[in-house]
Amino acid sequence: MNKIVVAFALLFISKIHSQGWKTEDQYIQKFAPYAVEEMEKYKIPASITLAQGLLETGGGQSRLAQQGNNHFGIKCKEDWTGKTMTHTDDAPNECFRVYDDPRDSYEDHSKFLAYRKYYVNLFKLNQNDYKSWAHGLKKAGYATNPRYAYILIDKIEKYRLYEFDKSNSKEVLYTVLKMYPDLQSDRIFMAQLDQSKASAKPVTVKVPYEQTSYAKQQKKVEELVSTAETLKSILIKSHPNGGKKFVIVPDDVALSLLSKKFGISESRLMKWNELDGSELKRNDILFLESKSSSGNVATYKTQVGDSMHDIAQKFGIKIKKLYAKNRMDYGQQPKAGQLIYLQSKKPRK
Repeated sequence: MNKIVVAFALLFISKIHSQGWKTEDQYIQKFAPYAVEEMEKYKIPASITLAQGLLETGGGQSRLAQQGNNHFGIKCKEDWTGKTMTHTDDAPNECFRVYDDPRDSYEDHSKFLAYRKYYVNLFKLNQNDYKSWAHGLKKAGYATNPRYAYILIDKIEKYRLYEFDKSNSKEVLYTVLKMYPDLQSDRIFMAQLDQSKASAKPVTVKVPYEQTSYAKQQKKVEELVSTAETLKSILIKSHPNGGKKFVIVPDDVALSLLSKKFGISESRLMKWNELDGSELKRNDILFLESKSSSGNVATYKTQVGDSMHDIAQKFGIKIKKLYAKNRMDYGQQPKAGQLIYLQSKKPRK
């Protein structure tokens, strides 16, 4: 085995605790009770609320979450009279709400959906149908990323958040414990469990086979070596459209690792590539600098399954420019066989 790769993997092991590799799991353990409480009050699937919280806060690490207890990026608007903070989002120094407690942020998110006409059709859906809710949010205009629904669904299925849709506020901590059996050794969590108003009905928690520390370390080394080799194999290329630097992701990988590899902040990579999520899939195209405003070819005929985001990445064009050239509403998707204009603006009929 390559000594450099092994050294890289062992360096990863030494930094596991300092870099918070399990922040998303910790976020779920901490905030699942809030999501379930909101589900009981407003009939919004807890899985959806948790997935949105994970996505918006980057697993609880965002500035808005840590400094403003704002987990859903809700802006001030004219009716807000509470505390505020400025944060650069769609524009520099925008006004965002600050909450005294994250629970208030969760309830404000529920009200945001429940009391706006755009989302009225969501509440006609089955509360356990998280996929329909995810697509319904995208259709209602909650987010502009064409992959938003699939990003939420990926989060829900990766962490089995749908388990919380079947829970309630009295049993939610038991649900958390079933999903994370290691919490049995966490004194703070178990104290919360003891103090909760959970049902007295005994719950059997299946603890998986406990490997030896050596076996665990070997497994961790193998995983990190695999990740290290994946990162090492990524080569920077020049795009035909203006020579912009980009890479093709060889396997599923966290954006944070590519950020560290190339010395570019995650926020810049997300902005340049119009990303909402922090997980990249195999064969995704990732630009390492801002894309162009126009294409290097005149038009492109779409294939089955093409989205505007796919086309923007394929041809190295800013997605807003692509929508404008084709006189399409942001978020609208092309049909198979549709002619997409990449340089000049689509002629009016």
